[in-house]
Amino acid sequence: MKTVVLAGILAVAAAVVAAPQSAAKPRGSEPVYDFAQAVRETAWVDIGLDGDGDGRSDRVAADIIRPKEPAAQGKKVPVIMDASPYYSCCGRGNESELKTYDSAGRPVGFPLYYDNFFVPRGYAVVLVDLAGTNKSRGCTDIGGPSDIESARKVVDWLNGRANGYTTATGPARTNATWSTGAVGMIGKSYDGTVANGVAATGVEGLKTIVPIGAISSWYDYYRSDGANLRQGSPAGLAQTVSQRNGGQNCSAANRKLTAGATSNGDYNAFWLDRDYVQSASKVKASVLASHGLGDLNVKTINFGQWWEALNVERKIWLTQAGHVDPFDYRRSAWVDTLHKWFDHYLLGVDNGIEKTPGASVEREPDVWVDQPAWPAGSAVTLRPASGTTPGVGTLGSSPGTGTVSFTDSSGQSSNSWAARPTETSNGRVLFSTGALAKDLHVSGTAKVTVTATPSTSTARLSAILVDYGPATIRNYTGPKEGIKNELTQSCWGSSASGNDACYLNTSTDAVSVGLNIISRGWADLANHGSLSQESPLTPGQPYTMTFRLASTDHVVPQGHQLALIIGGTDGSFISGPAQYPKITVDLGKTSLALPVAGAGPSAVPAALPVAPAQIAPATVSGLERG
Repeated sequence: MKTVVLAGILAVAAAVVAAPQSAAKPRGSEPVYDFAQAVRETAWVDIGLDGDGDGRSDRVAADIIRPKEPAAQGKKVPVIMDASPYYSCCGRGNESELKTYDSAGRPVGFPLYYDNFFVPRGYAVVLVDLAGTNKSRGCTDIGGPSDIESARKVVDWLNGRANGYTTATGPARTNATWSTGAVGMIGKSYDGTVANGVAATGVEGLKTIVPIGAISSWYDYYRSDGANLRQGSPAGLAQTVSQRNGGQNCSAANRKLTAGATSNGDYNAFWLDRDYVQSASKVKASVLASHGLGDLNVKTINFGQWWEALNVERKIWLTQAGHVDPFDYRRSAWVDTLHKWFDHYLLGVDNGIEKTPGASVEREPDVWVDQPAWPAGSAVTLRPASGTTPGVGTLGSSPGTGTVSFTDSSGQSSNSWAARPTETSNGRVLFSTGALAKDLHVSGTAKVTVTATPSTSTARLSAILVDYGPATIRNYTGPKEGIKNELTQSCWGSSASGNDACYLNTSTDAVSVGLNIISRGWADLANHGSLSQESPLTPGQPYTMTFRLASTDHVVPQGHQLALIIGGTDGSFISGPAQYPKITVDLGKTSLALPVAGAGPSAVPAALPVAPAQIAPATVSGLERG
């Protein structure tokens, strides 16, 4: 039997109860309601769409757990909502929890700790099955109108603006008379993505969102500046999440997904429907976000572009880990922050959470620093120049001259390009700063401009930023992307039969390295003029293209070197061109816009490490891992 450690929840509860409170700052919510007696029920909400073409408007299932006492006293409660396609196929959280039901179909097991912790504190928790998944009707459309309406209409229902029913097909209505209408959406990965999308509609009643490792543009999940990322396909993901849902015919909906996600990598109306950044100006909800700087599933460009487009109260946590929930890398602090966040934005408690620093960043494993905001930097321009070794040069403020070349081919990867930085490589060119005279804080989204001449009519470009120097970092390419499961558990709230509050403890999975790839980016040179329309390339003609690298926040320490590597097809992440070219780079017309806090890099000439130890080869994992 596993040892259950109650210290976590007791410490949090004690902090809530014992903390001194002034008259101006009321106490936070406390666990005063009986979780075992909580109301557990399901409402089916009409979303006004017919995704499966059966002639009936689709209804989505919203499983609800709420404290019994407030309703009996005529009081209403706010709602914490997690809308997901994963409740019957793939599970939620580190332990892949699924929803469970009793013999009458009443919800019993609510994945994750939100219900255990918050229902006793006077919140309702509502877990919504996206259309076409678990108990909901219709078909999923991978971030499109069906997914977003699945959750937005539930917000409307909680505010008395949409129709809810007691069954999936019957006529009996049900109303959320117990709801204050104040809703906070939360979720990791796909779930947090839906929260972003619903917030981008500006729906009334949505007071806050907590997206964790979430997508802001599905184009930037499946594509990168014209290049196809190795992430599977929208139709494939739809089949994964709907495979346990019976009765609907979603073949037509899946054909639309295949037709819309064109193979050429162009940005089109399909992707626009799934690009929430374009509607960020409509967001009225506050945002508490978390993202892994080592997330190679939902690439960090997704939080970077979303964050810079928002104009609301917001706070972000950035960890060295990969696609990991903060509950599993900084548990006690996260639950405390989340508690205060929901208390403030859903209950109106004046606890000062909105005045805390805007960004919390993990600099080393389990070493966190606060900074006023993210990004902390503004762009400086660095330029590559040739050195004494062919294909290995310098990165500084002065423009280079002449050209350098490399030959693209299958089987190349960013890890192999970085492995021997002192050597000429047929597959890439490398430019480094020299040994930094002081720490260099890179914070934001870098862009690289490359003027390249291909030898064929198709070409891919890849660029990476590498921190060369010894360090200990989270093992973000490891089996659990920077964490390890322990044998003990800790409990975070109240338990009931079939629904316990206890979860495996985790610890840090760290690794010592001699280099760390801190940012990656990819592009199809055929999209040099427009992401919406690729243009055939003429062999021997130069093209200039600017493309983005992954958003980051990283300090390159004094004595380390920062390098820019430019190559062709990074096979770990993107698919190759029809014909692999030799690519010639014009150094005088190539540059890196690097976001840094303070001045740009100052450095002295220094030899690069011959073959530095590096983190294990990166792998791409599908979103269905959640």
